[in-house]
Amino acid sequence: MKKIILTVAAVFALSFANAQDTKESTGEGFSKGDLYLTGTAGFSSTKEGDSKLDGFTLSPGLGYFLSENLALEGQLTYKSNKDDDGTGTETKESGFGIAAGVKYFWTPASKFSLSIGGNISYMSTKVEVSTPLGSGDGTEKEIGFNVPVGLNYFISNDFALTSTWGGFGYSSNDNGGNGADKTTGFNLGLDMSTITFGLLYKL
Repeated sequence: MKKIILTVAAVFALSFANAQDTKESTGEGFSKGDLYLTGTAGFSSTKEGDSKLDGFTLSPGLGYFLSENLALEGQLTYKSNKDDDGTGTETKESGFGIAAGVKYFWTPASKFSLSIGGNISYMSTKVEVSTPLGSGDGTEKEIGFNVPVGLNYFISNDFALTSTWGGFGYSSNDNGGNGADKTTGFNLGLDMSTITFGLLYKL
């Protein structure tokens, strides 16, 4: 099986002119009252024989430091997947989600910092299935809890490279409802597939 996973950083341009006018430069690192934008984008492509799976995710986020070490963070997510099994059956997924939580930072005022967080998430995904015998669609709803570990490295006063490891998580998916059995599970990401990279901009 050949698998290619590419994770790239995305910066989301938002204007906060009033905040920028009154902000005093604190240099590299974080301090109480800092507001920041963060985001990741990911693309994956898997091909095995005649089957092919393509996926794309985009996740912009916004964070605010309540204290020297603790930050609130919210995130929006869009995902799109297409799975062609090579026998005439094709599955398309498109979903929107929201997540919110807190992060605790060690050495936040330094150029390099480590964080650990906890967040809850909700995702609604439309699933369309097309087969040689017909087609159908439905909407899945999933809630989750995750404890991510993060690294931050400032390359300037305002920009930092970020990396997040999925860590421990729990999820529950209703599989479209209407009497369908729910899928629930715990996971502990111990491999490189749960690592994402992004870019952070301190306002």
